[in-house]
Amino acid sequence: MTQIKEPGRWINPPRIFSFNDHQITLQTEPGTDFWQRSFYGFRNNNAPAYLFDRSDNFTFTVTVECAYRTLFDQAGIIIWIDQNNWIKTSLEYENEEFSRLGAVVTNDGHSDWSTRNSPAIPRIQFRVSRRGPDFLMEARTDSDWEQLRIAHLSAMGETTAAMGATSTAELINSNSVGVGIYACSPGDSRFEAKFRHLAFQAATWEMHDH
Repeated sequence: MTQIKEPGRWINPPRIFSFNDHQITLQTEPGTDFWQRSFYGFRNNNAPAYLFDRSDNFTFTVTVECAYRTLFDQAGIIIWIDQNNWIKTSLEYENEEFSRLGAVVTNDGHSDWSTRNSPAIPRIQFRVSRRGPDFLMEARTDSDWEQLRIAHLSAMGETTAAMGATSTAELINSNSVGVGIYACSPGDSRFEAKFRHLAFQAATWEMHDH
């Protein structure tokens, strides 16, 4: 596993942020979020995210520390193609007793959300692994990684049964995707989010044998 050295890029740069020793710190602003249409009807694409463009099959890991304050405050990993096609996985604040741990997958401008209750903790690790157009989201609060979601981004093409073949993998990997960190406050809130130990490695998500 290697620490990230190449520069990334912002979408919706935050007003307050800093970089220091492989750590990104940012402060959220009220009314910021990523969500598309489903159930609520609104479309929000105004949260800050710092992305690294990758065309390989990778595993990306980060430790997230947050001083959550208000309902819906959240921070974690985001995978980004455009405002209509993306994935985010995060710990979202609910109240002092518990938070929501889960993922939102957005295909063709419609979001869906899978979640479970989690202790209201200030620190958590996330990782995402890519295999072509498919992604595995995981989280860890203690010693074991927990699978949160396996998802597909349809804008990246079809999952191929022969993904293990070198030629197919090379074809799939020609699709670049942005992956990185984000934080937002959909409600009337501001909080500080710290992202530490950002690192990429070759995909640890093993290919499925048929």
